[in-house]
Amino acid sequence: MQASSDLSLITLLLDASIPVQFVMLVLLGISILSWAYIFSKRAALKRANEQTRRFEDDFWAGGDLSVLQQAIATRRAEHGALARIFDAGMTEFIKARRNSSSSDAVLDGPRRAMRATYQREMDSLESHLNFLASAGSVSPYIGLLGTVWGIMHAFIGLSSMQQATLSAVAPGIAEALIATAIGLFAAIPAVIAYNRYTNEIDRLSIRFDSFIDEFLNILQRQVR
Repeated sequence: MQASSDLSLITLLLDASIPVQFVMLVLLGISILSWAYIFSKRAALKRANEQTRRFEDDFWAGGDLSVLQQAIATRRAEHGALARIFDAGMTEFIKARRNSSSSDAVLDGPRRAMRATYQREMDSLESHLNFLASAGSVSPYIGLLGTVWGIMHAFIGLSSMQQATLSAVAPGIAEALIATAIGLFAAIPAVIAYNRYTNEIDRLSIRFDSFIDEFLNILQRQVR
């Protein structure tokens, strides 16, 4: 037996038992999906931060809020999450001001509208994060399952041999350990991305919350 050829990566993958190959395919699929979500979420968060910064600059520039709201309403998808929160609150404020004279009633509508829009925007930003969390926590165990099965299969094969040598046992153990390596390869980027993106979304959430409180204070001064 030539260990150099038997221990090549391609040979180990092709000669692995069917259950181990199945585990590897599952982990490969998880890894591909994880990287797809990592890149798409990175682009989405970068765009959300840029849109939030641009809207904050426009909002605090001191212009007419009605004009700003009309500009956002025509192209809501292009202005970002914070702009849509503002649009929902401003639209409801205009309606409530026409139909009610009570300051509490006038402010209650915008508050509820902004909170509802805020929740929808946060749900959108947090989409696919659960998959990354699951991939990071489950992938090592899936790889370990393949490793345990592979080692069991290798030792069962050795039981039929009269003399066990390193060259005989090494390929079976090596192919089993590949499953764990693939599991870690799928899990580590998912965990890093999940932690980073969760932190970025938390910072955006704080900015959204602060804006809602400040905007409600501005509306309250207009009602008085």
